[in-house]
Amino acid sequence: MTGWEYTTSVPWKDERVMAIENVKTKSVEPQQRFHLAEVSWEELNEPGAYVERGTGDLYRVPKEAIIPGGSPIIHKESTGASRLVQVSKNPFVTTLEARLRCAQHNIDPNF
Repeated sequence: MTGWEYTTSVPWKDERVMAIENVKTKSVEPQQRFHLAEVSWEELNEPGAYVERGTGDLYRVPKEAIIPGGSPIIHKESTGASRLVQVSKNPFVTTLEARLRCAQHNIDPNF
């Protein structure tokens, strides 16, 4: 014997493999990191980009559109109740980013 002992088990190897498996498992699990605000037209009081849940239409609402006492820039009449989902606080968010947010939250975009 030369004083060197060779073992086939490496103690840190099992821990590293388990850590990698945990990372892989967590990375493929669907996660929603944030909740999107949902409002009616009457409750709309914040600028942003909104998607109508029923139609998938995108509405860009700048801060000028919601000035108290001002004339409304957006006027919609409908017999049904509309729910708007705020996909971004930025009314000028790119269309691609708005579509991605819709996909993340199971909303079918129509834009």
